[in-house]
Amino acid sequence: MVSQEQRRRQLAREKFLRQQQRRTEARRKSRVRNAVIASVLGVTLIGSLALYTTGVLKQDDDKTNAAAEVTPEAEETGKAPDPCEKPAAGEVEKQTWKKEPALSIDESAKYTMKLETTCGTIDVALNASAAPHTVNSFNFLANKGYFDHTKCHRLTTNGIYVLQCGDPTGTGTGGPGYTIPDENLKDASLKNNTYPAGTVAMANTGQKDSGGSQFFLVYEDSQLPPNYTPFGTVSDAGLKVLKKIADAGESTGAGDGAPNATVVIDKATVTAS
Repeated sequence: MVSQEQRRRQLAREKFLRQQQRRTEARRKSRVRNAVIASVLGVTLIGSLALYTTGVLKQDDDKTNAAAEVTPEAEETGKAPDPCEKPAAGEVEKQTWKKEPALSIDESAKYTMKLETTCGTIDVALNASAAPHTVNSFNFLANKGYFDHTKCHRLTTNGIYVLQCGDPTGTGTGGPGYTIPDENLKDASLKNNTYPAGTVAMANTGQKDSGGSQFFLVYEDSQLPPNYTPFGTVSDAGLKVLKKIADAGESTGAGDGAPNATVVIDKATVTAS
């Protein structure tokens, strides 16, 4: 005959085991969710995140956006008010080129990219000496009006904290028709597989030298393997704009989707000083 005390202890053990199982399952789902977010953050040039271990900001390799996994426990969150203004009048110039533009920048000069967005101006100090091909490409594309009137199509708010832009199609599948080489992957700022807040880096397909026009802006330190060319740093004022966008959340409630804020680059310019 089982005494009340023995029964109480048995029930306590069973409760403890159930709790451990739930915690283990929660950790597993968290790892899966972060891996999915990493794989989806990719730029869809041809069309950048690979799996977390192979790359996070990868462009989608086909015309279909990868969707973040939503667990049954995930609850939809209320949509925050849009903190941004209406986009300026104008149309996206969906231009493409057959090959990377010839290097024409002065690698010793200081370059600044200004993104005049519906949510505020984001200034980026570009690192021409460490990433000359990347900065040269952005200088070329900005001068062609390539980024004007384009949407920033992806925001991640769970595990990886970035806003992804640079696709004229707004789908994660667009690109300029050419690719540029990876650069600056051993930058001193990328410590412990972390892209610090304020970093601007290239998205890619998960393959070597597959960057195009899509890029991501990091608004909080994000753990990523050093596979994405870091080529600029956002100003303090620009970081405030990014955080305002992030605070409005994203469309899926699962941590990876279109920004709830209307984030459109009205005008992008690159200037040398």
